[in-house]
Amino acid sequence: MKLNNKYYILRHGQALSNVKDIMSCWPEKGRFPLTQKGKKQIRAAAKKLKNQGIDLIFSSDLLRTKQTSEIISRALKIKPKYDKRLREQNVGVFNKRPIKELRFFLPPKGEKRFSAKLEKGETYNELKKRMYDFLKDINKKYKGKNILIISHELPLSLLEIKVKGISNKDFYQRKNQDKRLNTGELRELCN
Repeated sequence: MKLNNKYYILRHGQALSNVKDIMSCWPEKGRFPLTQKGKKQIRAAAKKLKNQGIDLIFSSDLLRTKQTSEIISRALKIKPKYDKRLREQNVGVFNKRPIKELRFFLPPKGEKRFSAKLEKGETYNELKKRMYDFLKDINKKYKGKNILIISHELPLSLLEIKVKGISNKDFYQRKNQDKRLNTGELRELCN
């Protein structure tokens, strides 16, 4: 797909769920706000964004991303649009459980991990399609805009590999090369 706009992706700032290593998706089964460190990360990202001429902000509607988008919104004076397609992976029965439990359940790496179905949840492939469908929709609707997308590590990482044409197999090689999207990290999304 040819990108008709300039896209930036931003992972939410550090949240309590990150500190406690707990999975948190929709519906939110706990309150996991941004930490003070997370708020500081996002204020730093907002400073970087001030010179990028951002026209639109799209955000996940989970608490930690809403708090992130509110900080960015105040700095840029742009009201965010919330879209449920930008939510964290639906981890089903693992919601509000320790991340290590999910890691134990999932195949370690490779194509099998992308198709592993979580009970009452979604696969990596389904998440990647959801994120890419979102991008196709806004790419069709807008032209020549600077657009910020605020979401979570896995959804943004899967969107990035899809846009760049990176295979599922090579996804883990990238993660091993420290291409991981850290909390509060801002990147330009380009192919």
